[in-house]
Amino acid sequence: MKAIFYEAFRQPPVLTDVADPTPKLEGVVIKVEATGLCRSDWHGWMGHDPDIVLPHVPGHELAGTIAAVGRQVIRWQAGDRVTVPFVSGCGRCPECASGNHQVCEKQFQPGFTAWGSFADYVAIDFADINLVRLPDALDFATAASLGCRFVTSFRAIVDQGRVQPGEWVAVHGAGGVGLSAIMIAAAMGANVIAIDLSPEKLELARNCGAVAGIDAAKTVDVVAAIGEMTQGGAHVSMDALGSPKTCFNSIACLRRRGRHLQVGLMLAEHARASIPMDKVIAHEIEIRGSHGMQAHRYGPMLEMILKGKLQPQKLIGKTISLAEAPKALMEMDGFAGTGISIIRL
Repeated sequence: MKAIFYEAFRQPPVLTDVADPTPKLEGVVIKVEATGLCRSDWHGWMGHDPDIVLPHVPGHELAGTIAAVGRQVIRWQAGDRVTVPFVSGCGRCPECASGNHQVCEKQFQPGFTAWGSFADYVAIDFADINLVRLPDALDFATAASLGCRFVTSFRAIVDQGRVQPGEWVAVHGAGGVGLSAIMIAAAMGANVIAIDLSPEKLELARNCGAVAGIDAAKTVDVVAAIGEMTQGGAHVSMDALGSPKTCFNSIACLRRRGRHLQVGLMLAEHARASIPMDKVIAHEIEIRGSHGMQAHRYGPMLEMILKGKLQPQKLIGKTISLAEAPKALMEMDGFAGTGISIIRL
């Protein structure tokens, strides 16, 4: 099969032929129809993820059709249209038993703990508890765009952030994660403020439901601007980028008993960011991470998509071929372009 492949971190990936995967007893092989290009893939290529063993095929936001099924798989068969959470559970550990597959102690992550979806085919373990059946009305590109960004934002806003109608929600960073969070929070009835350095991304954020935008490149004090706009601070704030500055601002802009959501990855030299702990204590600020979403929680999100309350297809910025993926992957550190890039196979 054709795949994007690299043998060393930070060296150019190549499109080449590799062996077709075979399913494990509890796994399947999926014919990839579309896969998202995510900054997490860039972090992996840079060597920031300790789970990656070289050589490697990246890619973790995928949708496709089951091509082969392991002998112990019960719920799935060849031809089923599916997607999969980028964090998949083992089904046996205490976290999986509690329904929290997204923090499984022995999790399977395509594109990180195993070869991923920048390829014609990808093998997925623990299929019975992790695959999500796609509605016929949902096309593969839109399904792939849900990837890690949209589903992580859905769980962050709905489950972790407990966003309520009328609340102020600040989203720091209007990339794929941020735009997803903006759309979801707006659909929940919140007043969303987008913060970014790009006027084009702020305009797209408004199209996704933001009631206001703050250009951080032209605003001297982002925290003060949010405080003035919300008359006291945001009820919920998300760092959708993952930098020391956006993490700090997201916590600092909250009102008393506000909720901070950390979704943007904080890796390498950013892993130990400074936060305003004095405010966390004095104002009883709540800090929560969000790391993917369990397969069994996809139902409410898919229902909102089918009813038109959420329109993730609006977040797709461009579609590229597998041959174009290596260059696009290496350029992800520049934050160029708007929306989500989808690789069509």
